[in-house]
Amino acid sequence: MKKFNYLVILGLVFGFLFVTSCKKDDDDPEPEINESEIVVNYLENDLGFPYGGFVIGAADVRATLLANPSAFYVIDIRAAADYATGHIEGAVQVNFSDLFTHIQGINTSSYEKIILACYSGQSAAYAAALLRAAGIPNVQSMKWGMSSWHEDFATPWINNRSNARATQFVTTATPEKPAKGELPDLNTGKTVATEIIDARVSELFTNGYSAASINHTALYQNLSGHRIFNYWPNDLYMSLGHIDGAHNYPPDTEPWKLANDLLTLSNDIPNVLYCYTGQTSSYLSGYLQVLGYNALSLLYGGNGMIWDVMNDAGTPNTFIPENEIKNYDYVTP
Repeated sequence: MKKFNYLVILGLVFGFLFVTSCKKDDDDPEPEINESEIVVNYLENDLGFPYGGFVIGAADVRATLLANPSAFYVIDIRAAADYATGHIEGAVQVNFSDLFTHIQGINTSSYEKIILACYSGQSAAYAAALLRAAGIPNVQSMKWGMSSWHEDFATPWINNRSNARATQFVTTATPEKPAKGELPDLNTGKTVATEIIDARVSELFTNGYSAASINHTALYQNLSGHRIFNYWPNDLYMSLGHIDGAHNYPPDTEPWKLANDLLTLSNDIPNVLYCYTGQTSSYLSGYLQVLGYNALSLLYGGNGMIWDVMNDAGTPNTFIPENEIKNYDYVTP
């Protein structure tokens, strides 16, 4: 009998240990997923982001289309009414918000390049970043947009060259980079890099380019409410001047890499990037938006604030109509 009681007690002890062990396993929290870290490592290490030739000139687009029309798939992302007034022959019109869905419905690898054409080259550059992040490497934006194709479409660039901030630029360097913080908190609910990116890209196309850009008027109304980054070589940052308080992150330093200065972007206030034209900064803001940053491209860049200064200094990527407008043939429906 004593032996029986001993066995019963021993069985109860083992049963208790088994139950408590299972309960401990059940109570263990799931490992935390850092979606932004997954995405940035994938984009940097697997796709080589954020750098690479994302832009193509109108002359190269036209030359290829004349020699081999089927090599390029041209998508015009201007409004349907503007597309109807004239467009590149063979170009299809797709609204910005529908672009990701449209791209997913074609065989992108059957074309040498997918060319995006917009009004000024800015929203197309932003879209190119999103699509490249989604694994479509042969997407490029047409430099200066349709403004460079023909003078009939050049109003966006003609009207937005400006000297509005020429007297407000400073030549005193902002002394220190911001302290490094954490990556943004992404919550798509996905765990695989490509799935997180697809969810993010879909959301960003729905939000539209306006959610990732800002004009100089809005910025100057609240300079201190934004973290501002000048994306020029250091010599031009000093000689042309810059927005007061802007940090200089030269392109050759690859600042937007995780090992360099990516983490100096703010998670609390909007980050504003500006370049010469707004095209490169649009592309970079697309990349940073995919990571979860509130990154805004300053529309028209330096051309929209100190055009005469840039022109007089012979600064690269200054929109000079007689040089940039090609006046190529176009078609209407």
